[in-house]
Amino acid sequence: MMNRWHAVKRLLPILAGLALLLSACGRADLSTLQPQGPIAEKQYDLMKLSIGMMIVVVVIVFLILAYVLIRFRRRPGQTEIPKQVEGSHKLEIIWTVIPIILLVILVVPTVKYVFEFAQDYSKDKNAIQVKVTSHQYWWEFDYPDYGIKTGQELVIPTTKKISLQLNTVDVLHSFWVPSLFGKIDTNPEGNTNKMYFEAPKAGVYRGKCAELCGQSHALMDFKVKAVDEAKFDAWVQEMKAPAVLPEDPQLAAAFEKKCLSCHAVGDKGGTLGPNLTGIGNKQAVAGVLLNDETPVEENLKNWIADPEKVKPGSKMPKVTLSTEELDGISKYLANYKLQYDNGK
Repeated sequence: MMNRWHAVKRLLPILAGLALLLSACGRADLSTLQPQGPIAEKQYDLMKLSIGMMIVVVVIVFLILAYVLIRFRRRPGQTEIPKQVEGSHKLEIIWTVIPIILLVILVVPTVKYVFEFAQDYSKDKNAIQVKVTSHQYWWEFDYPDYGIKTGQELVIPTTKKISLQLNTVDVLHSFWVPSLFGKIDTNPEGNTNKMYFEAPKAGVYRGKCAELCGQSHALMDFKVKAVDEAKFDAWVQEMKAPAVLPEDPQLAAAFEKKCLSCHAVGDKGGTLGPNLTGIGNKQAVAGVLLNDETPVEENLKNWIADPEKVKPGSKMPKVTLSTEELDGISKYLANYKLQYDNGK
């Protein structure tokens, strides 16, 4: 009884670790095991093929091992050595040919998908062109055909291919939306990486930086929001609409002086930080303060009051604001919503 208890105690940490690991596999918006687009589905098929082949090989090897251990075990009174197979040409051919066949089965679809995923749609007029620029620690999305720049949330139509050209302004980052496509680096050497993807199902998908890029690497999140074409067209029009500033002249002056030197709303402001147009109905503030968990106004206050506490090492400075200015600007931004998706 005591031995069984010791065995259970040793197994518990392993089972707890497996439960923790598998708990990360259940989110459809963040899991490679629940693909939501054609590229992710094909990558998932390759994973299933390679893992399935590995399991078959392991099972066959263990069955042969068990057979050999039982069939050729030394029996009482046995003194002679069983017949040796060393140098058997037949066996050498078998265990040379089988791995070659397995490699061919893996290589054919892998090479096919490598060329398919590398197709360049940067000149395709039917694709949505987006220039992705990574910063420590946020993502900028530039739609050159529409004259729009935004940050932290990539809004796309479900009906078209999305062609990406990726760069960085500082260090090496890696752009990754696990449920839609694999990782691709944004390189500091100046070369531009290209890729495309599709998201035929409407929804919000979480993206991550997959390259250790600094102190707040783990907080460099973003969202991909896929909507139907009518909503996407409405979003474009609302993003291009003139800026709506706070009604209070003093608050508007403080906002223009202390926020719009780096950020933009509508047709006003700078480009050093993320565009704040429609931030009131984005999924998160600063990419990581989720608005479905905490009210957006409170998230904005926390972020503006102490950016270093939310994202250590971030380039967002701590802006000197009075209590009234902090409350007023947070409330104004929280109510700065676009109506293309009924304000959601």
